[in-house]
Amino acid sequence: MDARDLRFRSCEGCGGVHCSLFPGTPVSVSLSNCDIEALVQPSPEQVEAYELYLHLPELTRLWRTKLYPRWENEIIVRPALHSLELVFRVISAVLCDTRPYIDRDEWLRRLESLANLQLEIISCIVEGDEEAPTSKLSNSCSYVGTESVVWHKSGSRPLVSRLSKESLLPRLAAWRTAHNVSILLHFAIEGHMARAPFTLGLGEPNLSGKPVLEYDKVCTPLEVYGCRQSMPGHPEDHTLSTVHQIMEAWLEVASGLLQNVEKTVKEGNFESAAKSCRIVERVWKLLISTMDLLQIMDPDDFMRLKEELAISQGGTAISTEHIGGGAYCLRSSRLRHVTKDCKELRHLVPKVVGVEADPKGGPRLQEAVMDLLHSHGLRTHAAPLYKRPSGYHSSTIHLLQAFQAVEAAVRQFYFSYQQLVIAVMGSGEYKATAQTEISAADALAQIYFEPPYFPSLDGAKTFLGSYWHNNPELEEGAIMRQLMVEKTSRTGNSSKASSVANSDSSDSTKNDEDEERTQKKSLGSSERKQYVNAAFSYNKHHMYQGAMGA
Repeated sequence: MDARDLRFRSCEGCGGVHCSLFPGTPVSVSLSNCDIEALVQPSPEQVEAYELYLHLPELTRLWRTKLYPRWENEIIVRPALHSLELVFRVISAVLCDTRPYIDRDEWLRRLESLANLQLEIISCIVEGDEEAPTSKLSNSCSYVGTESVVWHKSGSRPLVSRLSKESLLPRLAAWRTAHNVSILLHFAIEGHMARAPFTLGLGEPNLSGKPVLEYDKVCTPLEVYGCRQSMPGHPEDHTLSTVHQIMEAWLEVASGLLQNVEKTVKEGNFESAAKSCRIVERVWKLLISTMDLLQIMDPDDFMRLKEELAISQGGTAISTEHIGGGAYCLRSSRLRHVTKDCKELRHLVPKVVGVEADPKGGPRLQEAVMDLLHSHGLRTHAAPLYKRPSGYHSSTIHLLQAFQAVEAAVRQFYFSYQQLVIAVMGSGEYKATAQTEISAADALAQIYFEPPYFPSLDGAKTFLGSYWHNNPELEEGAIMRQLMVEKTSRTGNSSKASSVANSDSSDSTKNDEDEERTQKKSLGSSERKQYVNAAFSYNKHHMYQGAMGA
């Protein structure tokens, strides 16, 4: 029995109808009555075509090859470095693109931001990692292209740092058009790797003189560069495939981190588990920024590629289905697997809290979580009614918060991808073609509208808020009322000050007016005196003239 028969039987009782997401797959109109895993499960042919298009078999072989048995983080660091190298590849492709209508500046800004996010996560992964293969700085300067002088003290020989031969970043530094980009990336590596015990050796200053990672042996950039897809006549094909390769690389990183979470929780190392969960949260947010690169692609070129692209091997078409349906990411087996593993973190909550879940569905676990949160993880329980640890630690709360942070990041990714489909392909591609069909929108919406992954944590926080709401010692809204009182007092003081200032100004205005009237009166009286004197002189003069005439 093949996968299609299984999907038909899983949805047969729901009154199977046609699904526009995966043609030929009968599903129910009501998603609440149907298994979401069966709904988003693509056919084996679609999965195979997707993986061949992205060269995932070759990349997976590179990611899971163990070269250093003593280095535990190898299978996590290698795909992260591959994704960084893929970003360098996209930068070089953008700089070499001859199309005059692309937004090259925005491409470079977003790629620089994406590289910074990747470096931040890489530095978190390798922080405290002393088992990575590195080479120390030497005092011999051979002036070979793979070495550069780091710094030189007066009276001593210069310290020399090794550079990668195969990475694209040192080569981009020699390009005139990539000068600014390479400088920004070099200083970003220097800054983000400050807490790491080594640096990458991609041309960064390395002012602290750290050991340099064996980048070419660990990353093998030439083999990564060989896993590229380029179709003649389709300029956006390289962008589409590389963006999805970056997504797959970080999903491989997330898968390894989730395995570490389960391992460290079983060992009781909650602090390390919380750190890994926080990195998984950052990975999901990085995936959002990665897929957002598709918004900058030229619409006409992308629509043409979407219609004409076919996955083939040896001249024989495996699948002639074009990239559409609005849920192309759901063809990724790794994405579905990592999403499921993030949901399965809820099974670790009883181990973290130290309380077994009630098989009858009682609130035992929820009450324990609420008590843990209320005591800030510092209370010691004297006589527990059921199995509890003798005391908690604050790292327990940190881990539970990290669990819910991962859940929020997963939902954000699927919601963001849903909006991305509308922006890139239009709402017509996003919706179903008939009322009886279930569209990609329904499948994606079902993922981020699912019930909480951690119902015990969700319920504990709800009842903890209710506890403080009904606490008689607290007055609801006291802080806001105090702020309003302070605001009113400040407003009253300012109004009083303004009234005093207005009264002072009115008094000064009145005084000015009185003074002006006085000046006018004095001026008028002086003018009248001058007029009277002039008239008296005039009359006296005429009287004198008359007397002389007489």
